[in-house]
Amino acid sequence: MKSTYKKMLAAGAVMALAGTAQAQSAGSNIVSLGWFRVMPNSSADPLTVDSINGRPVGVTRPNTGAEIETADTLGLAFTHFFTDNISGEFVIGIPPKHDVKGTGDFAQYGKLGSVRQWSPALLVKYHFFDAKTKFRPYVGLGVNYTWFSDESITNQNFVDHAFGIPGAKMSASTDSSWNPVFNIGANYAITDNWFVGLSVSYLPVSTRATLTTQAGATTIVSHTKIKIDPVVTFLNVGYRF
Repeated sequence: MKSTYKKMLAAGAVMALAGTAQAQSAGSNIVSLGWFRVMPNSSADPLTVDSINGRPVGVTRPNTGAEIETADTLGLAFTHFFTDNISGEFVIGIPPKHDVKGTGDFAQYGKLGSVRQWSPALLVKYHFFDAKTKFRPYVGLGVNYTWFSDESITNQNFVDHAFGIPGAKMSASTDSSWNPVFNIGANYAITDNWFVGLSVSYLPVSTRATLTTQAGATTIVSHTKIKIDPVVTFLNVGYRF
């Protein structure tokens, strides 16, 4: 009797780990909602003055730069399993608003402005273990398109002193780019239909920021290349249908 009871307990433990339904099998679709934390590893090249009133200058100002700060946002993902182990996923989030801080000689001004980052991504993932397994780690590789909006320089003290022209106005624009996405993570099936997941992604992203400073009849165009290279975590809850 004791032997039979032990066997029943062992069988129950195996079923609890493996589950009874193929929750992440070929043909399954999962919609996930969660929290993105976007953590840039940013740095910028020194500011280069390109032109004054259209006249080429090409002068670089040493020990100047900026960095992008960490931001949080809400994210959404749709996943389709083509096989028991291979899935495709489309990921998008509400564009996070990043503060931009000065570095080097610009560090004294603190926050220079802000920018919103749009980074939808398409990934292919390989999920380890059997489709019935509750805990399934995975690795993924994909591509994303990054662009920026609402670029603004809001620190008038910085604008006044950047080129020594009090009362000047400065605007910013940035380039967009295609970038690879490297991804690892895991899902855990709470029930046959509900999941919790955590993933970590790395995106090697950089952009050219162009600054246009206007003071009366004088127009100064300058630029810097900003490396962002964010690590992005995604803590989410998913539903299979």
